[in-house]
Amino acid sequence: MEKSMIRLRMSSADAHYGGNLVDGARMLQLFGDIATELLIRNDGDEGLFAGYEKVEFKAPVYAGDYIEAEGQIIAVGNSSRKMEFIAKKVIVPRSDINDSAADVLDEPIVVCTAIGTCVTPKAKQRK
Repeated sequence: MEKSMIRLRMSSADAHYGGNLVDGARMLQLFGDIATELLIRNDGDEGLFAGYEKVEFKAPVYAGDYIEAEGQIIAVGNSSRKMEFIAKKVIVPRSDINDSAADVLDEPIVVCTAIGTCVTPKAKQRK
């Protein structure tokens, strides 16, 4: 099945807690954007996110981290589309070296996984 991917840097505006910790809900926002793209590609319509059946936060995300999030449709019903998502930290800032240093991680760190279901009403499906 088709995949979708987003890569972006978490900013200080994304940091919600002390120590520049990013709220886990920010990963779910990324998953929502990925789901929308997948629905447009699959159905020609943005559809609606119905809910998550599983979300696991596996590692902290901080302002300055680069996150790569991806998703794919794993099951298709009449109007439902079940999707799986993963978000990984791929670059981290190195403020211990200087204020602009950063490292590309040899092995990305999985920060969040999820399974969710979206719905595209039959009347709005164009593909």
